Amino acid sequence: MTPSPLPHAEPQIPEGLPEHSLSVVVPMYNEAENVEPLLERIDLALGPYPWPWEVVLVDDGSSDATPAELERCAKKFGPHVRVVELARNFKQTAAMQAGIDAARGSVIVTMDGDLQNDPIDIPRMVGRLLGEDLDLVAGWRKDRQDGLLLRKIPSRIANRLIARLTGVHLRDYGCSLKVFRASAIKNVRLYGEMHRFIPAWLATVTTPRRIAQEVVTHHPRVFGQSKYGISRTFRVILDLVFVYFFMRFRTRPGHFFGGIGIALGALGGLILTYLAALKIFLGESIGTRPLLFGGFFLFIAGVQMVTTGVLAELLTRIYYESGISRSYLAREMPALADDEAWHQPTAVETIETSKAAEQA
Repeated sequence: MTPSPLPHAEPQIPEGLPEHSLSVVVPMYNEAENVEPLLERIDLALGPYPWPWEVVLVDDGSSDATPAELERCAKKFGPHVRVVELARNFKQTAAMQAGIDAARGSVIVTMDGDLQNDPIDIPRMVGRLLGEDLDLVAGWRKDRQDGLLLRKIPSRIANRLIARLTGVHLRDYGCSLKVFRASAIKNVRLYGEMHRFIPAWLATVTTPRRIAQEVVTHHPRVFGQSKYGISRTFRVILDLVFVYFFMRFRTRPGHFFGGIGIALGALGGLILTYLAALKIFLGESIGTRPLLFGGFFLFIAGVQMVTTGVLAELLTRIYYESGISRSYLAREMPALADDEAWHQPTAVETIETSKAAEQA
């Protein structure tokens, strides 16, 4: 048994929480040493929780002992710990989507499996989500326990750039500890490496006013190795371009490509008109001028961009009229009834919760 490396802290359950069910989704890849300490910490944080909760652990095609450790710990901690096993390594975004699809709670929590996120923060974040009628409460690692040069500085630059382009102003987009209203997050599909842009994606189905952030605890990594490096900065920039396009022109891509096409075509047309005037009225030779080739190619590029916009509009119609395919392949799990495999509060906790609700 691996002892928990996290400091002991007493869970703080907010009073007067409205009725709900809670699902904690944890994608894991080669985190064998962290499985049991993580579940112990979740059990400590949510053991006295007054409403039903479950843990959905997603094995993202691990190549170490993580799958066996997940199965062992699921049996040890009880049926409320469920394991989703992906057929291969689909990366964190697809694993997170698989966990969200499998989650049955009306409130869904996502967090990393490396013990850097602390489950102790979950009840407080859920209390704010439900108390303030929000759709997302995102964690803010104010005292981040990571390297300055390779992790903190690129992250700060990316956070400011993302906030500026998307209009969703958060201080920490990269924190995986987030609490969602299930009715909101299940309307968003995650692909590629878009997990760090979840608040921006959520803003496509809800207003940014229903998105908030909360300071959370962040621990240094004790077991295993980080799956991120400086190369992710370049991927973030490319993903951000796509997010910006999707948020602004998802339902009207023809305006994006068509606008560029009209600008290029107009510039090319002006150049060709100028050269034609020189040829017709002044009799100058224009056949060998570089400007002729520039104007010609600008005009052709404009036509191509406009036709690309038309094709993009057609693809958009097909996308919205067809079913949405999944970004992962998971092994089959046994079907569960809505009231099965939850961690239920004890009788004493239920009575105390009922009394608190009556007094409120």
